[in-house]
Amino acid sequence: MDTIVAIATSPGRSAVGVIRLSGPLSLSILCSLIKDESFAPTPRQAYLRQVVNEDGQPLDSALVSYFAAPHSFTGEEMVEVSCHGSPVILRRVLDQTQSLGARIAEPGEFSLRACKNGKMNLSQAEAIRDLINAQTDAAAALAARQLNGELSTALIPAKEKLIQIIVRLESALEFVEDDLPHIQVKELRRELTDVIGIVGQLAGTFAVGRAFREGMKVAIVGRPNVGKSSLFNRLVGLDRAIVTDIAGTTRDSISESIVLGGVPVLLVDTAGIREATDRIEEIGIERTQQAMADSDLLVVVIDGTAPVSSDDRAIVANARTVRTVVAVNKCDLVSKPDIHTQLADTLQVVHVSALTGEGLDKLVAAILRPFGNFDSEAVGVLVTDSRHYDLLRRTVCALEESDVMLTQSLSEELVLVGLQNALRFLGEITGETTADEILGEIFSTFCIGK
Repeated sequence: MDTIVAIATSPGRSAVGVIRLSGPLSLSILCSLIKDESFAPTPRQAYLRQVVNEDGQPLDSALVSYFAAPHSFTGEEMVEVSCHGSPVILRRVLDQTQSLGARIAEPGEFSLRACKNGKMNLSQAEAIRDLINAQTDAAAALAARQLNGELSTALIPAKEKLIQIIVRLESALEFVEDDLPHIQVKELRRELTDVIGIVGQLAGTFAVGRAFREGMKVAIVGRPNVGKSSLFNRLVGLDRAIVTDIAGTTRDSISESIVLGGVPVLLVDTAGIREATDRIEEIGIERTQQAMADSDLLVVVIDGTAPVSSDDRAIVANARTVRTVVAVNKCDLVSKPDIHTQLADTLQVVHVSALTGEGLDKLVAAILRPFGNFDSEAVGVLVTDSRHYDLLRRTVCALEESDVMLTQSLSEELVLVGLQNALRFLGEITGETTADEILGEIFSTFCIGK
């Protein structure tokens, strides 16, 4: 195993910059950096030393730490050099380590080595990436929970039950000449249903988990001059969009990233939908339609001071292809009309005032409601990664196919194929059965210093 090196801190200037090494040459490279071949550091203790170049000229004063295998992040010999955070200094130290036998680490290679050396499983390593990329406190909290092994722990009951089912079927295949008795088949199906329930319940958390991790795209749509831009500005908290009494002021889509209830949201203000009067407005309306198609949820704004028009109904009908909330604006000016009966009883309808902010909290709750419970402390384990969700879904499909085969009294060999596939899919989540090619793709999304 060769020795790798990388800058572990973010690019740019900072008070401190950290260079990490991992591999068999780490300590010897450190000794060469500080020109002290007799240096015998106590593991996990920091030392202030002068880092020098190949000519013995000082590069910087740095805190250096040594981590002995296997008690390190990667499970290998590791060294960390904490210099002043000048990009020039960090580059010179990095170049010096390469001249002494280290090579630049690939993205995520430190975490990959940690996985291969049993310091963490694959889902925990992916949680490191999610923790670094977290956009909100809630997303960071979820990533920290997964880093502590929450998902892999949740999978243990399903794996154990599945292994027991496989062992019983393989024993029957090996030692029983006749078909399994009906009572045993019934018992196996009951246990299989339990496993399907555990895995299916985990997969069912993905919609909420993905929203926490990746965020949602919410587009505000409606006729011209109903208050879309005013509502957009109110949700964003600043005058981001131009607001006038002239219909058609917004000619192009405007977006802003905000946080609603701990969830990152890309909020899009769109051009009013009507019969275009010129080519510019026509392009704006086309972009509105594209934003509607790309969004996770639409907020259809209706002017509460005017009767519901045929255009309003057409926009709502078109919006029904995705999750929709109807915001009846200007509730501060008129008594709240019965919009439900004028549109459809099944719609979420919220009365708001973009001018005063009345009803804004109810609108936020309505936007989040279709995606589930966003109390990250109350919902328990959440699946946040699409790779995990795909493997859980494939596990359920394989288990259900095996269940059907059991009911049809098919050969145990056929039943076992689906069960063993399901066990392999679960193992891929934590990296127990994941091919090296897939591991390479996963860790290529990591930071180089991680």
